[in-house]
Amino acid sequence: MTERVFNFSAGPAMLPEPVLEEARENLLSLGDTGIGILEHSHRGPAFKKVYEDAVAHCRQLADIPEDYHILFLHGGASMQFCMLPMNFLTPDATADYLITGRWSQRAIEQAQRFGQTHVVCSSKDRNFCYIPKERQYSERPTYVHFTSNNTIYGTQFTTEPDVPEGAFLACDASSDIFSRPIDITKYGLIYAGAQKNLGPSGIALAIIRDDLVQRGAENLPDMLQYRTHAKHNSAYNTPSTFGIYVMGLVFKWLLDQGGLAAMEERNRAKANKLYEYLDQSSLFQPTADADSRSMMNITFVTGNDELDAKFCSEAAEQGLAGLKGHRSVGGMRASIYNAFPERGVDALIDFMRDFEAKNG
Repeated sequence: MTERVFNFSAGPAMLPEPVLEEARENLLSLGDTGIGILEHSHRGPAFKKVYEDAVAHCRQLADIPEDYHILFLHGGASMQFCMLPMNFLTPDATADYLITGRWSQRAIEQAQRFGQTHVVCSSKDRNFCYIPKERQYSERPTYVHFTSNNTIYGTQFTTEPDVPEGAFLACDASSDIFSRPIDITKYGLIYAGAQKNLGPSGIALAIIRDDLVQRGAENLPDMLQYRTHAKHNSAYNTPSTFGIYVMGLVFKWLLDQGGLAAMEERNRAKANKLYEYLDQSSLFQPTADADSRSMMNITFVTGNDELDAKFCSEAAEQGLAGLKGHRSVGGMRASIYNAFPERGVDALIDFMRDFEAKNG
């Protein structure tokens, strides 16, 4: 087998190797069933056990109360940009959005199709390099939506935003879900595309309070109602069975690592190590404000586009893949999600130190 490299891609991203090894073993036969995981019916007993284990491990991992549904949905996080306002926003109501990057901007654009929207704050004035502290809510929002970690710009909320009385909090947590402890009871809905911290692409996790499920609009197509997926245990139609299976393995792996508190300690140590190098470097500069820095996506530049390109090319030759930054920021981006090993951060710093000595 080709030797695995350190994959700094923002997503699809690295998965834990024990998860990949177990999935490989079950491709030909899930346990002793004689049928591979990709081939099992979503209505059969073998997959039902896979689904139930995934839900149970997810609930245990994040201490999710029983009055919250755990849903596995199609369309990634982008579908939730639509489903959320479709279910809860009406033409005469307002939803509040905190705009801290491209994905929160896309989310509010979808909401504008269904009702009124209000911008609580925005960091667009400085190319989204910070999390705004000054916030102004509308008078009676139906819900408040934020993106907890901004993959492109390397920023992250340290705590949840305030929610005006009568509103519920909704969150796109695609790039930092389960990277640290979370109080689910603060949220009405939290959702995440799986391809960064949870599993393969093409599936999303949604955790939603039961009263909201019951409150959602009933005049929508069945597939666009949360109640449909809650009632049918995410199997109203054929779900992404392999995605659910892998996510279940990831939940169990996270539990085996010590849970979310242990993951936060590990993630913070990885990020701090890289930021400490960047802060003393004379060649590389981090792009996000110090008080808004992400633990998941670390963005940095040299200030010279040609040198940035040279860095990414030479890094790839050394087994450090996926470091090219998004065109909105340029430079480099090191995505170091839960499954990314600390030795990969060490290898990157060693390469940066050598590159700086030769090119600084």
